[in-house]
Amino acid sequence: MGLMGMSCIPIAGISPTMKSTQRTTAIETRPGRLQRRPILRILCAALLPLLPAGAPAQDQGHAADVLLRFVDRHLLAGAVTLVATKDKVLGVEAVGYSDLASLKPMRTDDLFWIASMTKSMTCAGLMILVDEGKIRIDDPVEKYLPELHDQWVAAESNADHLLLKRPQHPITVKNLLTHTSGFVPRSAIEHPKVDTIPLRNLIPSFVMAPLRFEPGSKYEYCNAGMNTAGRLIEVASGLGYGDFMEQRLFRPLGMTHTTFWPTEEQLKTLAKTYDFNADKTDLVEAAIEPFTYPLTDRTRQPLPAGGAFSTAADLARFCQMLLGGGVIDGKRILSEDAVHQMTTVETGDIKLNGNDSEGYGFGLVVKRKPGSEGLSAGSFGHRGAYKTSMWMDPEKNRIFIYLIQHSGSFSGTDGGKMESMFEKAALERYHD
Repeated sequence: MGLMGMSCIPIAGISPTMKSTQRTTAIETRPGRLQRRPILRILCAALLPLLPAGAPAQDQGHAADVLLRFVDRHLLAGAVTLVATKDKVLGVEAVGYSDLASLKPMRTDDLFWIASMTKSMTCAGLMILVDEGKIRIDDPVEKYLPELHDQWVAAESNADHLLLKRPQHPITVKNLLTHTSGFVPRSAIEHPKVDTIPLRNLIPSFVMAPLRFEPGSKYEYCNAGMNTAGRLIEVASGLGYGDFMEQRLFRPLGMTHTTFWPTEEQLKTLAKTYDFNADKTDLVEAAIEPFTYPLTDRTRQPLPAGGAFSTAADLARFCQMLLGGGVIDGKRILSEDAVHQMTTVETGDIKLNGNDSEGYGFGLVVKRKPGSEGLSAGSFGHRGAYKTSMWMDPEKNRIFIYLIQHSGSFSGTDGGKMESMFEKAALERYHD
């Protein structure tokens, strides 16, 4: 399909009319690399009337323009960004490529593996059951999962000995949702891939190792805790985790492209994953390492800690629901109390990996202080392993979604600045 034939995804009733521009940027010629690379920038023309009153028009530029230099320098293949309020989408843009080998331009409706951003959705799913009285946040997890009854915690540990004792109190549901359970981050049976074992078989393996600390005493990012929360959803609802999320969260929110199993048709829109070559001079295609292939295989297990694929538009729906206090399009998905618990600090004075500027709610990082990128104190959101992110700023009534697929580290480059640069540009572009 030609560039001008591309269509814009309909968002919040917007007509799927697209206006696009393409320009070619010269880059330094290197052996085996492209001499010239067309840089794609797509902005839905129908979104422009939704800009806040008094905001300047296109002459101020687009928020995603700051990413173009990283595409030119081969630090980034492509990206999709979205800016919204709790009521409307202000702008959605695509830059670069979803497939470098074929120079396939990135599209605003492309699919991404969102990895740990799934955790926020898992917690939202569990809070639906809390609202219905089927789960209580302060209950011991073993009340619902008796296989987790026989817990021990490491009192002393070194290369020569391990001293165990009983924990002062059992793991609670709250501990699972806040990464304060003490579980080992990943079970010994989850190697080499993480999507091969049903939750009912995976969860009992977590008692094979002692807890790393007393539940509730420390924060340690833990996939095992979130996967256990997914198993709680299964037990309390009587549905498989994937079915529950589809029926009770994704479908009611209108997240029609969000899935744990991309279809063959969806795979055509999946942005390819890239990492750096050995000397970080170019990008090379990479697999989604934690998963077995093909991704379409529905015998793969849906991982509550990080198994979902989604689009910018679908993520906007989820974020708008949270920023709207649990309501979207006049329909309540979560109670105000549930959203409050998810989006405020539930970890007390515990530092997040030594960082006192952030706390953790239920499946969401919460900023205790204003961020250098311009986000207000009280903003909340989550990132994914391949550098995706979503942030919601209640004070400014803004949502920022940033989607790329980069599996490696940006250390030694300035690629780690891209997300905050986009957010700063978006705050300037879409100000009140």
